[in-house]
Amino acid sequence: MDARKLSNRLLTAAKYVKAGAVLADIGSDHAYLPAYLALNKQIKFGIAGEVVKGPFENAQHEIKKEGLVGKVEARLADGLAAIELTDQVDTITICGMGGPLIASILEKGKAKLANHPRLILQPNVGEKEVRKWLMQAGYAIVAEEILAEDGHTYELIVADYAPTEAHLDEQALMFGPLLMQTKNPVFISKWRQEILKQEEILTHLEQAKVVPLAKKAQILATIKEIEGVLNGIS
Repeated sequence: MDARKLSNRLLTAAKYVKAGAVLADIGSDHAYLPAYLALNKQIKFGIAGEVVKGPFENAQHEIKKEGLVGKVEARLADGLAAIELTDQVDTITICGMGGPLIASILEKGKAKLANHPRLILQPNVGEKEVRKWLMQAGYAIVAEEILAEDGHTYELIVADYAPTEAHLDEQALMFGPLLMQTKNPVFISKWRQEILKQEEILTHLEQAKVVPLAKKAQILATIKEIEGVLNGIS
């Protein structure tokens, strides 16, 4: 993978960046995503934020190699500290991290979201934490995709600031309001695997000398809810 040939998961994120955007890609690694978008003239300017020196230097190298100095800038900073309000960033991408970390980055850098940029987030675990944060911050989910790549499952969550439309119930937080509607094969596979995981936990519980009934009831309820969503039962 390089700036001219993105992975499928980054290509999926790229298509939700509006033409002419000022982009900040947080945890950018080699700056592949902003560099790709700049090369394809999809963004006006890109920031590649990195908290670790090695990946930051990789990003600088990629930007120079592709002749994008002045169009994409690598910045060594923690999370949204890579952004200044004067940058007028209107799109933020955070891809390939755990959901709790993504939510933490957004919460810690909340002051940098004063202009209400579009958020394009791609957690590889803990998606519920991301959706919960978005809802509490007044962001409505406008698109969702789920895909598998290199043995990992990624959920892409695209959100725009719209406080009146931001509410999600517990089921939507867990499964994704739009993913629940489409239920593509990756979604079905992910949640079938989760049922197997829950059943395995249940088997271990039932082998205990004293079965924790509350925990058992909780697991059974989770399995029932997943089966309900997969079978189209609310």
